[in-house]
Amino acid sequence: METRSILLLMALLVSAAAIADVYKWTDEDGVVHYSDQPHPGAELIQISGTNTFSAPAPRSRASRDDDEAAESTEFKGYDTFTISSPAAEETLWNIEGVLNVSLSVTPALQPGHQVRVYFDGNPLPVSGLSFQIEEVYRGVHNLQAEILDGTGQLMIRTQPNRFYVQQNSVR
Repeated sequence: METRSILLLMALLVSAAAIADVYKWTDEDGVVHYSDQPHPGAELIQISGTNTFSAPAPRSRASRDDDEAAESTEFKGYDTFTISSPAAEETLWNIEGVLNVSLSVTPALQPGHQVRVYFDGNPLPVSGLSFQIEEVYRGVHNLQAEILDGTGQLMIRTQPNRFYVQQNSVR
């Protein structure tokens, strides 16, 4: 219901140049209403001026392609790349064999670049910066990640991350 009121207000503001007065009131259900007609208990709202926007001139396809090529060549590398979760030296309890992993990179992962993860020294295929690793059981584990560019060259690597998985035992 609130969205409808906001849309109505926006429509009234857009047409403010043609409408001199706007009235606002709240009904018994707490819904705010706006109108160009007076209503019992309505408050007169003064609207000053109108908002305007000037769109930039359209650019040619060649110009956009040149800008995109310039942007892709301007990439200087990644500033940081870390394993956000699990934290280093963290002990995880009763994860039922499923490890949730989150990576953080600055600036954002570039198109064409891929993430490669090593879990206990073994490479795992992953897509994206958040994923799950199955069959992670009790014990000490190590995690490390890399970002490779489109040609397979190493761009950046996280610090090795050691963590522990514990299970409650039933006696």
